[in-house]
Amino acid sequence: MRLSREVKTGILAIGAILLFIFGYSYLKGSNLLEKHRVFYVQYDNVEGLSKSAPVTINGLKVGKIQNIGFENQEGGLIVEFTVENDFDFSRNSLVRIYSSGLIGGKSLGIYPEYDPRNLAESGDTLKGEVEKGMLDAVTERLGPLEEKVNGTLSTLDTLLLSFTAIVDEDTRKNLKEAIASLTDASASFKGITANVDGLLGDNKEKLNKTFSNLDVTAENFARLSDSLAQIETGQMVRDLEVVTSKLNTVVTRMENGEGSVGKLLKDDQLYTNLEGASRQLEELLQDLKLNPKRYVHFSLFGKKPKNYTEPEDPNK
Repeated sequence: MRLSREVKTGILAIGAILLFIFGYSYLKGSNLLEKHRVFYVQYDNVEGLSKSAPVTINGLKVGKIQNIGFENQEGGLIVEFTVENDFDFSRNSLVRIYSSGLIGGKSLGIYPEYDPRNLAESGDTLKGEVEKGMLDAVTERLGPLEEKVNGTLSTLDTLLLSFTAIVDEDTRKNLKEAIASLTDASASFKGITANVDGLLGDNKEKLNKTFSNLDVTAENFARLSDSLAQIETGQMVRDLEVVTSKLNTVVTRMENGEGSVGKLLKDDQLYTNLEGASRQLEELLQDLKLNPKRYVHFSLFGKKPKNYTEPEDPNK
């Protein structure tokens, strides 16, 4: 069958129109050959979100933004976007505007919640949220810091005013005098330091000898420590225990009245006898002192001694 020129021209025109419509739709971000779902989300401010911006789920691109327009006369905005992926999510899912990078612009992210009894369908309106940007987060963090800085500056200002009130003319004069005194003291200290340096220089040899003697003393002390360390302390302790045991035995025997010392301590009769003997010895010495002729007689001519007359006792 042979087509006329008019039919060929009509078919070519229809094909050109269809190709134009398909290309225009593709340039707008929609593919007429792909199956997709359309959803809506409301915002008060889209934070610079633009058409054809990507729509992601957990970072994976699943669609595009088709249109952004006003919802009402109060300035509310509604965003129309498509989801070309078959991933199912519920109507409770959150759609958030977020920044994809410092210079990457804004994107739309779906944070899905899965509920098989309430799955989202094409044409539903979902809940929207705007993620805080970097500047907003920084501003939020800087708010408390700003309050602290203002409080610190206020305290510093009060402190400076108080300091200014304290440092009057007399105080400044006193400070100058104190600084001058410190300067003089520093000069004196320098002179003392110079004198000490000279003294050390003059007595360097003596100091060296002193340190040498200290080294010798330390060495002798180390040897003494080694000698003390070599002493058999165990044997010494054991000998001391034996001596202590014997001493305890002697003391016990003395307390029990055994032996001469024990009897002397415990025997009352012996003590009484010793006391009587001591008294008689004292009387004998007293009599010897008063009457020596009674006990010792010496004569060159052989005379007989006179009869002894007992003197009177001075103690009576």
